[in-house]
Amino acid sequence: MKHIFDKVSASCSKLTTRRYSTSFSLGIRFLSKKFHDPIYGVYGFVRLADEIVDSFHDYDKVYLMKKFREDTVDALENKISLNPILNSFQKTVHSYRIEWELIDTFLRSMETDLQSSIHDKDSYNQYILGSAEVVGLMCLRIFTELDTKLYEALKPSAMKLGSAFQKVNFLRDLKADYHELGRTYFPEVNFEKFSCLEKEQIQADIETEFNLALSGIKELPVSSRTGVYLAYIYYRKLFSKIKQTPAEQVLSARIRIPDINKVGLLFQSVIRLKLNIY
Repeated sequence: MKHIFDKVSASCSKLTTRRYSTSFSLGIRFLSKKFHDPIYGVYGFVRLADEIVDSFHDYDKVYLMKKFREDTVDALENKISLNPILNSFQKTVHSYRIEWELIDTFLRSMETDLQSSIHDKDSYNQYILGSAEVVGLMCLRIFTELDTKLYEALKPSAMKLGSAFQKVNFLRDLKADYHELGRTYFPEVNFEKFSCLEKEQIQADIETEFNLALSGIKELPVSSRTGVYLAYIYYRKLFSKIKQTPAEQVLSARIRIPDINKVGLLFQSVIRLKLNIY
């Protein structure tokens, strides 16, 4: 029976999320249970595409990405895939009416990573839209449960949150992206001479987006607010740590939050929400 396969597929997406991201896994646990499998479905899909372009160096990435796109389209059209991650994702897409435009924009950004190593301002903004902002909108489709009016109202802040998260990731992963993958995401920045001023300008942009995103988090339904706020607090803490790190050290080491500290942030977030202190 297909419902058994659907459960297996959801379990695969859940396992993928937990193996790759302890922070997002913690946040998902504080969403309403009805959102767990759908969000795991989105994360599993996004992670699989990301792994193709970032990790599978000994394989034909162009072929794999092309096949992944074709398999995604096939899964969406036929409402089934023998790839459990895609089967889980297609179920989420159909249940919450996630637009193909969001999915296609995401895939286009992943495909960009196969070709471009340096971004100008326009390509940078387009990459942020596809790799982060539309992912935030996929999640928002789930959280708003087909309430189009609420979705449209929260859409700008969801995009800003996704963008802020991605830009923090760029700063966190500068060493790997620049030295190992040869990528430069931030436009008009010379990472051979990465200065404190350039770092501060990037941080100011991220700070603005975080502030805009918080207003939207406050308006989320209770069923999703705690989980999203936890992810927000985690990334704010990571961002704070990056801000305190000199530019040259950001380029030479990956900044992270220890797992034990993530648990502490979890309890801090829950208490702040209960006291209505944002």
